[in-house]
Amino acid sequence: MKLRPVDRVLLGYVVVTSVVAVARLSSTPTAAWVLLANALVMLLIALASRAGQASWLADLYPICILLGLYGALDLLAGYGAVTTHDDIVQQWESVVFGGQLSREWWQRAPSAFWSTLLHGAYFSYYLVIPAAPLWFLWKGDRRNLRRVVMAEVTTFVLCYLIFIFFPVAGPYYEFPRPSREFLDNDAARLVYGTLAKGSSYGAAFPSSHVAGVIAAIIACTRGSRALGMVLAIPGLLLTVGVVYCQMHYGVDALAGVVLGVVGALTASTVSGQRVSGER
Repeated sequence: MKLRPVDRVLLGYVVVTSVVAVARLSSTPTAAWVLLANALVMLLIALASRAGQASWLADLYPICILLGLYGALDLLAGYGAVTTHDDIVQQWESVVFGGQLSREWWQRAPSAFWSTLLHGAYFSYYLVIPAAPLWFLWKGDRRNLRRVVMAEVTTFVLCYLIFIFFPVAGPYYEFPRPSREFLDNDAARLVYGTLAKGSSYGAAFPSSHVAGVIAAIIACTRGSRALGMVLAIPGLLLTVGVVYCQMHYGVDALAGVVLGVVGALTASTVSGQRVSGER
């Protein structure tokens, strides 16, 4: 069984989360489900590695399981039973921005237009993340497909580990909702409806939305500058929107940008090493 770098990243994550789940079993019984899910992930890794390097399953399965890994965070957290560190992050926010940017920005500059546009950009995350892998799969460009997948998976795994050991609820939970007039548009209703059904508690710092999108854009641009520029438009709007729409603290977005760059550079380095080794 030959493991690729992305397999090793996921395997390492499974090991860490399994140790955490065992440690929390007595206080958080739902962590037992994480152990079961991790066993299934390990089985999937084994199947993908046996499928061979040319298999689409080996290339795409890491992206397909990210949503499940995100959902498992709630199981580890006991559905909101963990202690969060918003007080620390709010202090950082005050130092960097001179106040609580996510709470004050929309209040100082309320706009139905920007609320609609930026809530829509927030939801575009669900399109941007799979767009680049599917594009390179369709083009038959397996090298760039693997680079983008590695960048995204590495970035999300880093975010998830921070969520586990440094949970932050975020302004979505900590502050009162924006005014009814500010949220009176279809894009905002779509975002709030989605978060009500699929948001993991304690997963605010860093913004995985921002981190994942930044990683995808950077990694994608190396293989297709045109597609990277197209994805950069909703990506930049999303980075601004998560703060303006009071979904994340400003420092969440900044940390997300940093981790997105780290994930993309890591994938690029690993990809370059593999190509050199194959030669």
